[in-house]
Amino acid sequence: MRATIPYIEQKFSEFNTLCFGGELPPLPIQLSNARSFLGKLVFYKRRTLFGKIERYDYRLRISTRINLPEKDIEDAIIHEMIHYHIALNDIPDTSAHGPAFRRIMNYINVNYGRNVRLSYRLTAEQREEAIDKRERYHAIAVVTLVDGGTALKVLPLKRHRIITYYNSVSRAREVTAVRLYLSKNAYFNRYPCSSALRVYSIDKDVLEQHLQDAWPVSCDGDRLSY
Repeated sequence: MRATIPYIEQKFSEFNTLCFGGELPPLPIQLSNARSFLGKLVFYKRRTLFGKIERYDYRLRISTRINLPEKDIEDAIIHEMIHYHIALNDIPDTSAHGPAFRRIMNYINVNYGRNVRLSYRLTAEQREEAIDKRERYHAIAVVTLVDGGTALKVLPLKRHRIITYYNSVSRAREVTAVRLYLSKNAYFNRYPCSSALRVYSIDKDVLEQHLQDAWPVSCDGDRLSY
């Protein structure tokens, strides 16, 4: 299922009474299309006149990008409610999922039969579902490695960043060749888009299949030509 705002509000009220003694004030609910999280508690911080850190403008975001079992959505809501409880009560913790968070999470799991987790691992089918299927242009760097392997990098569509990446990677000892392409194949949506040097290994035949309709791009010094 994919959650709706009324559904999340209902579950928030239900778990607030069951697990938190009704102490959590209602907060705005927002739906998200993010694939990087199932739920997220968002708030701002400011320093008061007396130097204390104050948190305010709490919001709960739930991603509807993936079709999930209802129990997983419920557990994602409870997960974020634990963060909300800790933030509201200024409970010290060593990290976002430190000992305080884990203690509350384990208590809820044991006493209310839940399966709240620190993170949610998507199945292969869910990861595929989360991929944006819309066609859009990508700058693709195909990197041939000295060990015979092939890797790729999806780059931002900005000339200077493509050129900088090409020139930097071409000089790497592990690299024998770099080719550039412009493609609108939605297959490449599954890869992060950045100009960081990291590349992603890929089967050469699979890559060539998805580059069949791509436009080769040449890089000569500080110039690109198509």
